[in-house]
Amino acid sequence: MSDASTTKLPPTDAGLTDEGLAPEGRGRVLLIACGALAREILALREANGWSHLDLQCLPAILHNSPDRIVPAIEAAVTQARGSYDSIFVVYADCGTGGLLRAACDRLGVSMVEGPHCYSFFEGNETFAARDEFTAFYLTDFLVRQFDAFVWRPLGLDRHPELRDMYFGNYETLVYQAQTDNPDLTAKARHCADRLGLAFERRFTGYGDLATALGRL
Repeated sequence: MSDASTTKLPPTDAGLTDEGLAPEGRGRVLLIACGALAREILALREANGWSHLDLQCLPAILHNSPDRIVPAIEAAVTQARGSYDSIFVVYADCGTGGLLRAACDRLGVSMVEGPHCYSFFEGNETFAARDEFTAFYLTDFLVRQFDAFVWRPLGLDRHPELRDMYFGNYETLVYQAQTDNPDLTAKARHCADRLGLAFERRFTGYGDLATALGRL
């Protein structure tokens, strides 16, 4: 395993976006997760005393290119195999069209259930029952990284006139809050204003993520 003394959490969300997080080299179970989930996983681990869980995060920006997620997971699992009692992939399908599930089955590792983090944060059953086709979702991480994940990749910083083309069929920005943070709520409301959408805040907490990790 790697030396825990040389492994540090990136100081900003930008680090988790572009760099990810190397494993600390301690714990019996390795979580290979999206960088967008690092804060939540670390908070759950600390709150519950889950010292047996070690965390490695791949760069969150992989979500903008879902075809890169499966090869990155395969490489991470292959590299870590033999250093841990078990490995758990903290990704949902995340736009891979079932390819990530197939890869995990082939590699003999388990993963979080659900189509994406919006679903498992709200609870997969609850989310599926809502049937919301005109909602655009943000989590705590995506509120903090709205420009890096939404505004700039869509070119809205250079061509704001494209906003209606991208978001004309949406009606509401739904902020799924993992934490009760007034500053994040204010920023999420501002994101809705920038996109010309109505605003709704739902406090989801950690949803099915907490349940999945608790079973480990």
